[in-house]
Amino acid sequence: MTAYVDVSFFPRPAKPLPSFKPYWAKRLGVAPFLPTSRAEMERLGWDSCDVVLVTGDAYVDHPSFGMAVIGRVLEAQGFRVGIIAQPDWHSAEPFKLLGRPNLFWGVTSGNMDSMINRYTADRKIRSDDAYTPGDVGGKRPDRAAIVYSQRCREAYKDVPIVLGGIEGSLRRIAHYDYWSDQVRRSVVVDAKCDLLLYGNAERAIVEIAHRLARREPVQQITDVRGTAFVRRSSAPDWIELDSTEVDRPGRVEAHLSPYLSTSEQAQARGASCSKEETSVQAEPVEALASPSILRQAQDRPSSGRTVQVQVEAPAPVRAEPVEALASPSILRQAQDGPSSGRTVNWEVKPITLHPPLAQRTKAAAPARERTVIRLPSYEQVRADPVLYAHASRVLHLETNPGNARALVQAHGSGATAREVWINPPPIPLSSAEMDWVFDLPYARSPHPSYADEHGRHDGTTKIPAWEMIRFSVNIMRGCFGGCSFCSITEHEGRIIQSRSEDSIVREVEQIRDQVAGFTGVISDLGGPTANMYRLGCKSPEIEAACRKPSCVYPGICSNLHTDHRPLISIYRRTRALPGIKKVLIGSGLRYDLAVQSPEYVQELVQHHVGGYLKIAPEHTEGGPLSKMMKPGIGSYERFKKLFEQYSAEAGKKQYLIPYFIAAHPGTSDADMMQLALWLKRNGFRADQVQTFYPSPMASATAMYHSGLNPLKGIHRDARAERVDVVKGDRRRRLHKAFLRYHDPANWPLLREALKAMGRADLIGNGRQHLIPSFQPSSSPSGYQSPRRSNSTPVRPGTLLTQHTGLPPRAGVAGKKKR
Repeated sequence: MTAYVDVSFFPRPAKPLPSFKPYWAKRLGVAPFLPTSRAEMERLGWDSCDVVLVTGDAYVDHPSFGMAVIGRVLEAQGFRVGIIAQPDWHSAEPFKLLGRPNLFWGVTSGNMDSMINRYTADRKIRSDDAYTPGDVGGKRPDRAAIVYSQRCREAYKDVPIVLGGIEGSLRRIAHYDYWSDQVRRSVVVDAKCDLLLYGNAERAIVEIAHRLARREPVQQITDVRGTAFVRRSSAPDWIELDSTEVDRPGRVEAHLSPYLSTSEQAQARGASCSKEETSVQAEPVEALASPSILRQAQDRPSSGRTVQVQVEAPAPVRAEPVEALASPSILRQAQDGPSSGRTVNWEVKPITLHPPLAQRTKAAAPARERTVIRLPSYEQVRADPVLYAHASRVLHLETNPGNARALVQAHGSGATAREVWINPPPIPLSSAEMDWVFDLPYARSPHPSYADEHGRHDGTTKIPAWEMIRFSVNIMRGCFGGCSFCSITEHEGRIIQSRSEDSIVREVEQIRDQVAGFTGVISDLGGPTANMYRLGCKSPEIEAACRKPSCVYPGICSNLHTDHRPLISIYRRTRALPGIKKVLIGSGLRYDLAVQSPEYVQELVQHHVGGYLKIAPEHTEGGPLSKMMKPGIGSYERFKKLFEQYSAEAGKKQYLIPYFIAAHPGTSDADMMQLALWLKRNGFRADQVQTFYPSPMASATAMYHSGLNPLKGIHRDARAERVDVVKGDRRRRLHKAFLRYHDPANWPLLREALKAMGRADLIGNGRQHLIPSFQPSSSPSGYQSPRRSNSTPVRPGTLLTQHTGLPPRAGVAGKKKR
């Protein structure tokens, strides 16, 4: 076994998770499953729960399910935790199932945003739900975080509500909502929660739980990183930076006349030449010789006074030769006016020097830890897409835990005025803390209440999301790719948090020995990205100061180390374990990083690919790729060459399956045409078509809503970069049709578009043509969405939501449509 030191790429002043003194209920031991009923609580000897968690997912006690992780972390801290999974939200009664929580409610919509879980990219309602037993849709409300919070408040109104999960993370400020096509308020305001926890919230939830257990009022818990809450007034002792407008000029410095005296120049700048008032570092003495500092001493013709010019070199700085004081540019021959007949006396006295304005401003910059940035208000971003894009850019610039500042955004005015305060992101977990979280006693199974009469969780009781991760291991968190359409960075951050090799091996052995149905194949060793394990910045100082949204775009940062040897070691060690036949890699692969380590590509291709490897170049053209912050297609070609080389050396026939996005902001019709031509040249026929989905708070969503590129800076004039936004059903269908150029059902639309684009030369029956000129008499589409029943049409003028009181659709509550 190769030993690797747990190198920290980030300063971690936070208190380690295992170091908190456990709550008194620790003595009651560990529950096989966190209780979901009163009967289970009684079997555990509990009379009440300290914390009750409410989730929109079925309860699966596995570290890939966020609510299971939070529950087990709190249990390890000594708290009694119960779970209410997928409650009936039409009344508050189901929320009283476990009684009144002693400390707080924990609320989440689940592992997915409830609207993304419920609707397709075409706003069509889904009838399936991978996080529900039997894959049945309709088990959670739209905007579940809001609905659940409201019901919790109705059930026990005096119990604090702590909201978390990805729905809270992506909606923590005023955000564009794709389904209603408008900007909505922060979920903190709509849910009326006491605290919102964004990101992976173990560190925040542990601190909050212990402080509430010490009877600290929840209103006073305002200093925990990774939290958001409502204030009624500005915070004292904080310095506020106003960022509520774009292209607003800063302070304009008046042009100073070179004929003013030194004291007059200082007064014009609001300063003084007095030695006693000087507290800043002096400028070099050479400034004394500047003609703009001293002017020619001259009496008025009728003054009858003696003129005295006083000069002194500044004592604290390096001395200059005395001759400098007699420089002709400083002293001149004393001369009276033509009719005065008087003598002019010269005397040397000090001149007080002040640094330039830019230096004074920099020196006076406030401490970041006590600085808050005021974003444009909800009313402003709702009315002005330019300010929405600006607020999005500011938020994304303030995501590095090493230098992020607090944010505040006003909602409402007058008596309803509230301010949503967002603290800086949480300090990432160390490897030791990650091991502690993943080594907790998870049952690694759905709750027994979901089992069929044989005690199994397959067939009609199968939970697809659990099946997908049943034999997989999460080895890291975070992603520094910064793809503009992705929400991983907004939720998990861009600092990679990695587990130790020993902890990963222990989990593989647990799967082998404890999980029913294991056949010897680990389906995945990965995370948000397959090959970012233990990658990070070479310098903690640089990492703590960096504000770049991506470490790999437009190219791999020179400060990023790309050593894949720790990952190679894990692959080799796990596949060598007794009883392990194969270890597959199913997570998304960052191929531009992989090509930096041919040894890694060889290990991956020859031992960890099950015939097909899915990767995501997303597009071939530079325009959309620049808006996605993805590498050029050349990186894909280099990886493809290595993939084919090492597959041939191993004597294996293996294939790359590339994924592409249609209708992403910045994509023209011509870009999609070029992508279709590339697909045809390379022999690809896409079966799964992914259309851009504007998820809340993503940078690409800001492009979609505003038509501006927040990656380049926001302006109201010609400096702003405009983005071609693909909106409207017809154009979105066209971009999808280019991806599926081989489907006869798409040919009429493509013929019409190609003729309008002046590319009728691509219509014909030759190999060089994209689509044929003839149309079959019947053109059944062979396309089937990867989610079986997700194309229920929505009638014009109707809104299919569930918490508005509409009855469930036929076929959802009962037998599923086929």
